[in-house]
Amino acid sequence: MTSDTSTAVQRRRPQRTDGYLPIRDYAAIGDRHTVALVGLDGSVDWLCLPGFDGPFVLGALVDSDRGGRFALAPTDDYEVSRRYVPETNVLETTFHTASGCARVTDALTIPLDGRPVRELARRIEGLHGQVRLAWRVAPRFAHTHRPALIESHPDGVVAARDGDAVVVQAWAAGEPWIDGDAVCGRVTIESGTPALLALSAISIADGPLPFPARGEIEARLDATIVWWRERWRAATYDGPWREAVLRSGLVLEMLVDADTHAIAAAATTGLPETIGGSRNWDYRFCWLRDSSFAVDALMQLGDDQEAGRFLAWAMEASREHHPRLHPFYRLDGSPAISQQSLDLAGYRGSRPVLEGNGAVDQRQLGNYGDLLQSATLYADRGHGFDDDVAQRLAGIADYVCEAWTERDSGIWELGTRLHYTASKMQCWIALDRAMKLAAAGKIPGENSPRWRESARRIHDFVEERCWSKTLGAYARSADSDELDAGVLVGIFMDYEPSDRQRLHATVDRLREQLGAGPLLYRYTGMPNTEGTFLACAFWTAHALARLQRVPEASTLMDELVGLANDVGLYSEEMGADGHEMLGNFPQALTHLALINAAAAIDHARR
Repeated sequence: MTSDTSTAVQRRRPQRTDGYLPIRDYAAIGDRHTVALVGLDGSVDWLCLPGFDGPFVLGALVDSDRGGRFALAPTDDYEVSRRYVPETNVLETTFHTASGCARVTDALTIPLDGRPVRELARRIEGLHGQVRLAWRVAPRFAHTHRPALIESHPDGVVAARDGDAVVVQAWAAGEPWIDGDAVCGRVTIESGTPALLALSAISIADGPLPFPARGEIEARLDATIVWWRERWRAATYDGPWREAVLRSGLVLEMLVDADTHAIAAAATTGLPETIGGSRNWDYRFCWLRDSSFAVDALMQLGDDQEAGRFLAWAMEASREHHPRLHPFYRLDGSPAISQQSLDLAGYRGSRPVLEGNGAVDQRQLGNYGDLLQSATLYADRGHGFDDDVAQRLAGIADYVCEAWTERDSGIWELGTRLHYTASKMQCWIALDRAMKLAAAGKIPGENSPRWRESARRIHDFVEERCWSKTLGAYARSADSDELDAGVLVGIFMDYEPSDRQRLHATVDRLREQLGAGPLLYRYTGMPNTEGTFLACAFWTAHALARLQRVPEASTLMDELVGLANDVGLYSEEMGADGHEMLGNFPQALTHLALINAAAAIDHARR
């Protein structure tokens, strides 16, 4: 079994198709407020402001012609190697040309005193010889295609539209000039003559425009490297696949909103589940479905404090409609906005590109199990709850006693409401965890007899109506003969069946009928509709570990860890070839599943 991963930094020549890079050719940088995606060819094609779920200012990712980008690349033929600065979310891209070699260090700087609202810093250094580079910044505002109004100032160039603005500054990177709706420059980089480019996001209403000095930005870039390294080194995980786990931990930290401690499910909207298809969702919100995975992963990394903050956010976000839960919330805790289609070409013609998500009002019963599992994991580490949270957790268990009999949209947010097996298992888990919390004195337990009786009825329902004799496995829904990888969640969360062989058989049937090598489709009928769902593959490894099938889990995990892109990132889905990444990127759920599967295998081995 591999103990960690280390991918050799190899040179590649970027290849765009109709103006678009493959999704796997992006790397992410972030400041815990927003994320930028940097392409293999040095172009920043995605940046939303002022936060994860704001409108993009650079959006070529979903409209190569009109979306806006911050391009930076050699003017001569080149190859690229790249990596993260070790133990950070700061990216190094090295351009190799016939005449020389230059390195670009990209960071969204972590907020420090005096920093603009958001700041993208791009340091250019010559390593040997000479490299001629060109750069071009073409910002967009509020998803419009109208060109920004661009004006030169003594200390930089300002691009503005409707009260929003960015400042573009360059030092030793060529004299900037304005070309229509863009700011451009050219520079020849030699060893010992570093250059710096910066894009600073500001609000005109906040007062005089800030033009930071070069030394301030350089200091913030260096401090950002130190900040991320401190996060890496604070992680306590020391099990197998450590490099992959800690990289996933850094991705998770990058998707945490520093103001609220909510975790964005992904950094993007509109990246398709099939190229040219219409299943292109906005995932820049926080899903309660991910809550137990997030709390578990953060504590596996040794960050109980962040886990507690996230759980507190979830409880506060769900307060208004208690005891009912929305599937997801905006990062500030408010319900997600209504779904609307944007006038954009879409990634490689994949339309629509959406803002908002129409599933916000769905009933998803699995969320109740997720939230009570989160609370139990947190309590098991010796933490407690204040009286209000304790009462509300008990109230959620009371609600499950009534709601579990209803049909819902399931873990996959489907339009057809059914008695989904995964949802029923999660309802059983919700009540089981509530009883354990009550027994430990963490929440009021006067209704425990009712919880116990309802849990028994749910268990009977699952064992009698959700077990398919035809499949020899737990089915997708009651009285069905279809499969659903969502039941893996129930397995590794320790749903207790009438016969444990049923759990083994279900994992085997899923791998046989929904598998594509080490990968797994979500449910019956998906192979012709979308890519494989990466989280499901890691859930399989997690479930195998919980079933004490450690050699199988370890072999599968080795294969899955090897499917990351060159800087260790995963999207939501992957083609059956194990190479083409699909769906939003980077995807928190995939990285959470990786962390938790690795920890489960480590625990099982011990």
